[in-house]
Parts: sequence; C-alpha cells; structure tokens
Amino acid sequence: ASLSPGINKDTTASTVCELFVTKSISQISSLCHYAACVRDSGSSMWIYVFLGNALRGIGETPVTPLGISYIDDFAKAENSPFYIACLQTITLLGPMFGFLLGSYCARLYVDIGYVDMESVTITPKDSRWVGAWWMGFLVSSGLLLISSIPFWFLPRSMPKQESEENHETPVCEILNKTEDAQSNNQNFKLTEIAKGFLPSLRRLLGTPAYFLLLCGNILKFNAFIGLLTFKAKYMEQQFGQSASRANFLIGVLNLPAVAIGIFLGGLLMKRYKLSVVSGAQLSFATSFMSYLLMLLQFGTKCDNIPIAGLTVSYNGTKGVLYSREMLFSECNRDCFCSAEEWDPVCSDSGITYISPCMAGCLSSSGHGKNTVFHNCTCVSTSFPAGSSTSVRLGQCPHAKDCSRSFTSYMAISVLSSFINALGATPGYMVIIRCITPELKSLALGIQTLVTRTLGGIPAPVYFGALIDSTCLKWSMKSCGGRGACRIYNSDMYRYHTEKFHQHDCAYDNIYITEEFELLCTTVIFIVCQLLRSCASCFEVICSQSKW
Repeated sequence: ASLSPGINKDTTASTVCELFVTKSISQISSLCHYAACVRDSGSSMWIYVFLGNALRGIGETPVTPLGISYIDDFAKAENSPFYIACLQTITLLGPMFGFLLGSYCARLYVDIGYVDMESVTITPKDSRWVGAWWMGFLVSSGLLLISSIPFWFLPRSMPKQESEENHETPVCEILNKTEDAQSNNQNFKLTEIAKGFLPSLRRLLGTPAYFLLLCGNILKFNAFIGLLTFKAKYMEQQFGQSASRANFLIGVLNLPAVAIGIFLGGLLMKRYKLSVVSGAQLSFATSFMSYLLMLLQFGTKCDNIPIAGLTVSYNGTKGVLYSREMLFSECNRDCFCSAEEWDPVCSDSGITYISPCMAGCLSSSGHGKNTVFHNCTCVSTSFPAGSSTSVRLGQCPHAKDCSRSFTSYMAISVLSSFINALGATPGYMVIIRCITPELKSLALGIQTLVTRTLGGIPAPVYFGALIDSTCLKWSMKSCGGRGACRIYNSDMYRYHTEKFHQHDCAYDNIYITEEFELLCTTVIFIVCQLLRSCASCFEVICSQSKW
C-alpha cells in the first residue's frame, strides 16, 4: 500500500545511501519507483465537491444583481451608493472569515484523526503538506444554509422613500409608471419574456458606456481572480510563508483594506453627491494609482533557496541551470539515488538537498520530524574539515533579509488593495446610472454572467500555466505521470520572459495582472470621456440621480 507523503513506514523517514548499497540493481529500481510515487487515492468524491460548488454558484449568483437592483429601486438616488457600498462591504466578511478558517484548517493535517501525527515527518511549510481542506466545506455549508432563511421574509416590494418621490422629473415619472405597470402584471408568459429578451439585450449592449465598462470589468475580474487564486501560493514560494500564515495575512490585512475602501467609496459618493462623470473619473484615478503602486512590488523579492543540483551546484556555486544530470555528483553517484524523490534535508551550511540519499547520508537517528541524518558525504566533501556532516529534515529557510522584503510587499499590497477598492462603488454606480431603469436588473445580471464566465473561468487556467512553466522539481504520481510542483525558480516565478516578450524585458509573472489593470484603467478613461461628451443626454436619462 502507498503512503501519504511525509509518513514513516519502516526504520527511517527516508532512504539513505547505505540502504541502496546492499541492494541489487533490480531491487534498487523497485525502491526508487516506490519512493518516487505519491499516493493517488483514485476516489471519485471530487465529483460531489464539483456538484456542490455548481449548486452553490447557481444559488448565489442572483443575489448580487437582483439584490443591488432591489436596493437601488427603493432607496433615494443619493443614498443608494452608500447602501450598495455597505452591502458589498458586508459581503467581504465572508471571504475574511473564509481565509481565517482556511488558515486554521491548513495547519491541520489532511488525514488528522486517521493517522498517528507522530509519524508525520513534514511541517506546514513543506510543499508536500496538505491541510484539512474538507473541514472548511463542513462549516461553510452549514452557515450558508442558515443565512438563506431570512431571504424568505423579504417583501416583494417596498415603499419608495418620500424625499425622492417629491423630486421626480417627467422622464422619471414615465419610467416609473412603466416599471410599476410591469411589476403589477404578474402573469407574464415565458414566450413573452423570451420575445422581449433579445431586443432588451440589443439595447443594453448598444449602450457604448455600458459595453466599454463591461469590457473593463472583464479585464479587471481576470486580474482579481488570478491574483486572489495564487496570491497565497506566491507568498509561500517567494517569501517562504506557510499556507496557513499566507491565508491568515490575506484575511486580516488585505480583505479588511478592501472592505474599508469600498465603504469609503460609497460614503464619498453620498457625501459629495458625485455625478456619473465624477464617479467614472474617481474609478479611473484609483485604478491607475493602484497600478502604479503595484509596480513597486517588483523590488520586493527573495532569492532562490540554495538547493544542490537545482539552483546551486554541490559546492555552493550559484547559477546552475536545471537538468537531470546536475542532480548527481561524485559524492552520491554510487548511491543509486532516485532523481524523482523529493524529501528535502537541510545542512548547517544553508544548502538544501532533495533527499538524504542525494546528500550521501549513510545513517540516521531520531524519529518523525526530529530525524537527523549523519555522515553525509556530499556535505563533507563540499565544505571545510571540521564542519558538521549531518542534515535535518526539511528545506532550509530563506535568507534573513527576506523578511524585510516580505514586510514591504505586504505594506504595498494592502495600500494598493485599499486604493483600488476606493473606486469600486463609483464604478459600479456608473453602470447602474448609464442605463434605463427597466434594463437595470438585466444589465447587472449580464455583467455578473459575463465577468464570471470570461473572467473567472479562464484566469486560473492561464495563470496556473504560467506558474507551472517555472517549476524546477515535479513530484510523481503513482506510479508515473507528473504530480504537484515541489519547488519553483523564484526568479522565473516572478518574471515571464521569452513566452510573451521576444526581447529581454521581463515582467512580474504573478503581476501580469498589472497589464490587465492598465487596460482596465484605459477603458474607464474612455468611458469618462464618453460620459463627459454625452453629459446632456445622461442628465435626461439619469435624471433621478441626485449625486
């Protein structure tokens, strides 16, 4: 039977050089193959997770467009941005709680309660560690069921606020009468709805301001999803943070900054009664400032961890280009080690070896996470006499100056998140105000559908492909086939070069989002100019807006 990664089976936590010396070539091949394999359960339970997420998506999708339209219909025009900002701010409490819950679950081993934790030889900082992800689904599903109950008690309609009714223009009176007439007729047939859908959709997409904002939101949502999906992974690989700590920091620093930014954006619109054009200009300004701040993150980096045969040579010289042959050296060539194995050990010199066998270790002592390997020939031949020839389980930590870079990274990230969120509510209100009231729900629904389809689905795919192209060491599935990446080239992880640029200028890989942000801000700028040139028209169509 195969084992979970990092769990002891026999006398040692990993194969050492001495073990292979006593085996025949056929036994060596079998042992290498066994050690390189990662457990593959073959379970079909992922189908239930997929179906559950699909049902959750179907249930939660109407809440945002219909809920915001519901608020905007029954609130004063100058108050609705503030109410919508409050709604979106409260909506962020869910992800904040989710990241904190994920941080806690990531500290627990995936098979907790089923395995002896004393036999687990890896820590949460190890790339092979798998947290108890399934706990989050149990907690969130129960809370989701409870939160759905209050929706059954909402009235079909609410009285319009009096102060707004006293200031209606003739255009708004006509629109409101039409809307009331439509709401009073509850016996719409499906065929009638279908006949009116295509003309309404044509009118909606024929509105230049809405169409351009929709394109901008697609680009921006691509950037947001790509960054949100891989931000924790980036913090793990670039700065040596554990998955638990990365999720915790996102939940307590980034998301509160976003929530405060959204709330203040709505408060600014209510306080200063910003017009449609002013709201679009504010959205453009905040997006552009956020883009400039993200450029500063190019300077926040950590060097690759010295790994013998991957990022440095066995004598510690930097600049090694990875190849399978470079994993071997004279000090371990007679050990017949497996090149697919990944069980890293750290020497006192700060160099990581991909396995005790590759370090040429001949013996071991201790148990579990406290296992120490001794008489490692690669360590003794590479460093002066008298230095320790022992290694301990786990990768070596990053250099000390990496913590300062991480602090700078988080400070810039939080500030950028706040400024970008400051323009979220104004940008959202521009979409609502640049269309006629009867198309409002359709416009928000189309926006949700298109942004999640064209922005939410492809972004993790091509972002993941970019990141996978920087992998230095892949694990092996049972038994054969590529598994998860164990270590990335930090520099290549940050920069994508020849694939997207034929020249030597490089851009931050995880921050390819900046290019999307720049495109998005350009689109918003075009919308600003379009709204300014058509201001007189919008004063009529959007006359119920008293910002």
